[in-house]
Amino acid sequence: MIYPPFIDGLKNESKQHRQVISSHNPKTGEKLVDQYPVSTFADLETAVNNAQFAAGHLGTSLPEKIARFLETYAENIEANGDEICRMAALETALPYEPRLKTIELARTTNQLRQAGAAVRERSWRMATIDSAANIRSMYGPLNGPVIVFGPNNFPLAFNAISGGDFAAAIAAGNPVIAKAHPGHLSTSRLLAEAAWEALDAYGLPRGTVQMFYHCAPEDGLKLVAHPNVAAAAFTGSRGAGLALKQAADAAGKPIYLEMSSVNPVYVLPGALAERGEAIAAEFFGSCTMASGQFCTNPGLIIVPQGQDGEKFLQTAAALFQNNASGPLLSEFGAANIQRSLSVLQKAGAEIVIGGTGDGFRHTNTLLRVSGEAFLVDPAGLQTEAFGPVSLVVMARDAQEMTATAASLEGNLTGTIYSDSQGSDDDAYDRLAPVLATKVGRLLNDKMPTGVAVSPAMVHGGPYPATGHPGFTAVGIPASIHRFAALRCYDNVRQHRLPPELRDENPTGDMWRLVDGRWTQENITSEIAN
Repeated sequence: MIYPPFIDGLKNESKQHRQVISSHNPKTGEKLVDQYPVSTFADLETAVNNAQFAAGHLGTSLPEKIARFLETYAENIEANGDEICRMAALETALPYEPRLKTIELARTTNQLRQAGAAVRERSWRMATIDSAANIRSMYGPLNGPVIVFGPNNFPLAFNAISGGDFAAAIAAGNPVIAKAHPGHLSTSRLLAEAAWEALDAYGLPRGTVQMFYHCAPEDGLKLVAHPNVAAAAFTGSRGAGLALKQAADAAGKPIYLEMSSVNPVYVLPGALAERGEAIAAEFFGSCTMASGQFCTNPGLIIVPQGQDGEKFLQTAAALFQNNASGPLLSEFGAANIQRSLSVLQKAGAEIVIGGTGDGFRHTNTLLRVSGEAFLVDPAGLQTEAFGPVSLVVMARDAQEMTATAASLEGNLTGTIYSDSQGSDDDAYDRLAPVLATKVGRLLNDKMPTGVAVSPAMVHGGPYPATGHPGFTAVGIPASIHRFAALRCYDNVRQHRLPPELRDENPTGDMWRLVDGRWTQENITSEIAN
């Protein structure tokens, strides 16, 4: 069957002769039977027009209606959780339990509910009031559609139509046009059905949430540059992200990108001597989790050279060799890894274990290089191999470790393992300030693959980890601000102001910065004075 895209008002395309695509079963390599159309740019313009109408409707909707939509959508996903997660398992080879049903489904619905709570409470708007000058400002919607491109490695929690970017854009009051990932088309369809059911329940126009399955690359570039598109968000490869960024930048459109990261892990000498074997096991588990297809996968680990370093490498190599690798998400996965390995080897890295693959499979792979060689070609040796692959750098001393940190590109995460007795404190104090400038999240004594859905979480970092170091893709309310406009009201009369900026606090719970002080109180003459 050919399923039509979720574009409001578009005629059912199942009887039309269009180019179609299908997802695969990564375990077998077989193409799945359900087919999905490649949308034309005319289809995408229809979606944009629908979204423009919806943007006007959302701008006049009460926050409660948007909050209830997000919460009802979460309920719908849970009600259909078995079917959604079984389909996701078929299309991605990620385990139904615990990965999809227990962990990722819960994370998905949790962040939708967190977004709904933020909409209802409204502090995310950052209402700022100078009562003496009668100048008031706050964040509000962009008044246009946000285009969301989802990745292949999180079919629920980062899906373009259910993930964090989606939740943040809707919470800001914007319609979303989602681009499904080819790796999990049927999963995305089931999520879109649940979203439209929630829209209908609250009388929101279907243009609020739309989804197309695929388009020509040049049409994707035109879409993010469309005059009526407000912003875009992308998670995926550096090459595709930069092409979209160039198109969006040329049109003056904001775009938020998550592209590539090797997530360096530093193991200081005391920690290596104290618990090197345990750290090697943690490293192996983190690097090969989900076949290494996490954006926070530790693709670079720096350890001291010498006897303890060699023992660490041998322990890790045995784990990499003695445990079978799992299927990759894409039929091009192994070929992409092979290209990255070629760059790493050309830059001086040597393969210790693994290094072979084809189609949906690639062996667990470990490489090594000296710290001195790493500093000769740090760009080449930071090439990301998206899979169960990591490079071990043998550093001569703490000074060379710090030098490698200074040569790093921007990353999502950076980790330092230190001993429990304080012998690594001096080395840590030299290394951490340098590493912290290269990453969005600095960790101590834990691998970086876990990303908690917490208001304090930063899932971002300097280029090329993301396109802008000042934002996070995870963590509400901060993630909402990517898709919001800051608006100011100067000497506007009370009854003409948005409710959030009037003297009376519209919820009683909303935090506002009034005359330099955060407060939940109404503005009175006493507060103003």
